[in-house]
This record gives sequence, C-alpha cells and structure tokens, in this order.
Amino acid sequence: MKKSCFLIIIFVLCTQFLSAQSIPKGKVVTTSITAKTLKNKAGENPRRRVSVYLPPDYDQSSKKYPVIYYLHGFFWSDSLLVNSDKINHILDRAIHLRKIKPVIVVMADQSTVFKGSFYANSKSSGNWSDFTSVELVNFIDKNYQTIANKESRGISGHSMGGNGALRNAILHPEVFSSVYALSPGILDVQYFALTEIDLYKNLDKIKDVKDLTKPENARTNIIFAIARAYNGNENKPPFYADFPFSFKDNQLTVNASIAEELKKNSTSELPFSHYENLKKLKAIKFDWGRNDELKHIPPSCMNFSKTLEILNIKHEAEEYIGTHGSEVSKENGRIENQMLPFFNQHLKFEE
Repeated sequence: MKKSCFLIIIFVLCTQFLSAQSIPKGKVVTTSITAKTLKNKAGENPRRRVSVYLPPDYDQSSKKYPVIYYLHGFFWSDSLLVNSDKINHILDRAIHLRKIKPVIVVMADQSTVFKGSFYANSKSSGNWSDFTSVELVNFIDKNYQTIANKESRGISGHSMGGNGALRNAILHPEVFSSVYALSPGILDVQYFALTEIDLYKNLDKIKDVKDLTKPENARTNIIFAIARAYNGNENKPPFYADFPFSFKDNQLTVNASIAEELKKNSTSELPFSHYENLKKLKAIKFDWGRNDELKHIPPSCMNFSKTLEILNIKHEAEEYIGTHGSEVSKENGRIENQMLPFFNQHLKFEE
C-alpha cells in the first residue's frame, strides 16, 4: 500500500513538472521612452523604462493583439513586476490554460523621487496621466502588433496601480474600454490623509529630499508623493508641493484650500466630475482583500462602489478573504483567475 501511494505521488509530481515544462513561454522586451508629457522642473526623470510582455506566438505571427496596460504599485516598478512577481509566468500559464487568449501586456516604470506618481497629472512633476493614457499608448501602437482601438485596450493595476487604472479609465474612455483594479489604494486621498495624520508630524524633520531615503522616513514618502500628485507647486522647492496638514508643537494646522483641492483631485470624486465618461466604459471591476493591512482600502472601495451604484453605473465590486497582496500575484491568484478572464471576456481579439 505504501509503495502504491509513493508511486502515485511520484507520478503526480512528474506530471506537474512535465506540464510546467511544456507551457509555451512569451518574452518580456525592455524599451524606453523619453516622454514629452513628463517634462518638469521638479527633478523627475522623463526617460521611462517600459517592459512589454509579448505572447508565445508573437514572433511567428503577423496577427495583431489586444493590449492590457498594467500599472504597478507604490514602492514598486515594472522590473519588479517581472523579476519579483513573475507576472510573465502568470501570463504564460493563463494563456496556456486558455484563461485568456494571447495578449500584449505593457508595464511602464512610474517610480519617482518619492516612490510613485499615482498616475496623475501634476502641476509640478509631470503629466503622468497623459503619459500613461496618451503618449505611452501611441508609442506602443506604433512599435508593436497591436489592435489600435479602445475596444481592444484594457487597463489594470494593483494598489497605487489600481487607483491609477480606475483614474485613467475614467479620464480616457476614448482610449480604454475596460478596467480591472486590484486592491486600489488611496481612492479618497483626503480620507487616507486623515487615517495617516501622524505621518504629517514628520514634515518638520524633512528638510531635503535625501532625508526621505532614511529607513525611518520610508513611509513618509507617501505623503510627499501624494502632495506632488494632487497639490503640486513648481514654485515650492525642494519638494514642489503644498501640504494640507502640518504640526507645530504637536498642534495640528489645516490648510483648508489645499485640503479641498486634495479631495477634489481624488479618484473617488471623478464619478461626479466625469460622469459622462464613466457611462462610456464597457466594463468596470475592482476587488479588495477583507483583511488588507492598509485599513483605508476596504471602506474606500466599498464607498466607491456605492457611489457608482447610486449613479447607476454598472460595475462589479468584490471583497474576498485576503490581505493587500496575498491573493494577487501567485499561481491561481487574482491576476490569473479574475483579472485575465475579465479581459478575455471584454476585450476584442482579432478574429
């Protein structure tokens, strides 16, 4: 009996190994673009690395493919999506198992001096939304075998990238037809700032950009990144941003006009200011983990879903059992079993 069980285990392991070996592999090519939309006075580099996943049959085929623009999270990059998250292996597996037909996936580096652009147009550090949704898309359509129309373009991302995906889909329904956001972070920026109000106590300690490279100040980067994205000010070196909150002698001061601008520029406000755009999108879905370590995400996502529901915008919103990233970038995770089948259903592929 023991020998029989042992042989069965060996057979299963060998089968899995052979199956893994037989999965056709796509490739990731790395290119770069010096973006006109990212010219700025705040010290951000307009030259951006772009990682492009090409499906297994790309080099042997003359056909054109739909494109998914996948946006990385805060503290992350396109290269980490490949080298750490192994997103190319997830894509290989999903295509092999027919969870999605062959597709191009584009990942641009939007890490910044303060670790993330939030994929938003800034008054000081560059127009990251225009780069994501216009300049980058035009570059990809010019250089790769894409189906160059909105019905064959989707946008997605995780955390900051999920926020950016929703933001850019709503701002550019003429470019993207469908959007899937995974654990979108900081949809309501003012609400997030209030939940992290203690971070603003560090402002007096930060005299120069290099101070944010110290390990004890790592998380403080986020309020500087937010300020640049939504309250940029090119006349305020060295940070080129205004801040809604500050502390002196442990007493809070609120800059009302900056706080109001922060709220107005949030992705959570776009359904009101861009309602007609929302109605043009073919498909919208976002999800989040019930046990997300970033406590603002579950209530912000639920409120965003309620806003869309009240406005009668058709969408899907799902809370699942998981943390911020535990179910996302893994075999049979949310990317493979939820995001990619979503785009397989909603994107238009070549006949």
